[in-house]
Amino acid sequence: MLRLVLYQPDIPQNTGTMLRMAACLGLAVEIVEPAGFDVSDRHLRRSGLDYLDHVAITRHRSFSAFEAWRAEAGLRLVLATTAGALPHTAFGFRPDDCIMVGRESAGVPDAVHAVSDARVVVPIRPGLRSLNVAVAAAMITGEALRQTGGFEADPGKPAR
Repeated sequence: MLRLVLYQPDIPQNTGTMLRMAACLGLAVEIVEPAGFDVSDRHLRRSGLDYLDHVAITRHRSFSAFEAWRAEAGLRLVLATTAGALPHTAFGFRPDDCIMVGRESAGVPDAVHAVSDARVVVPIRPGLRSLNVAVAAAMITGEALRQTGGFEADPGKPAR
């Protein structure tokens, strides 16, 4: 299953938006703590509304704990970054990739860049800094789902 990884999120509303998106698109979510706000179920429910019952969320107490889990699972880390080397549309995603977005205020530290298996960027117009993290996450995970067949209709449901 494709996973969206939130590295120490700062803004609860952005986190709620990404959790709702993950629920709707069938993505698992990994939250790497510490976050800039309380990520208890009660606080996540406020930002994620009733969608939290439809998304698998795993909290990792630190990046090193996440890395240990990821290494054990043998999963590839794809970092979404403004310092990315490759446009997200040119990257070959796999169905079990971990797509990480950084903190709204600071991205991720160099140590995270160093262990990432790939670094992708959403190309934007020159002179502008970056997209909102939830928008970038939606664009990149959407492309990953498109490439891996994640948008194909469920054969048990009629097409709309």
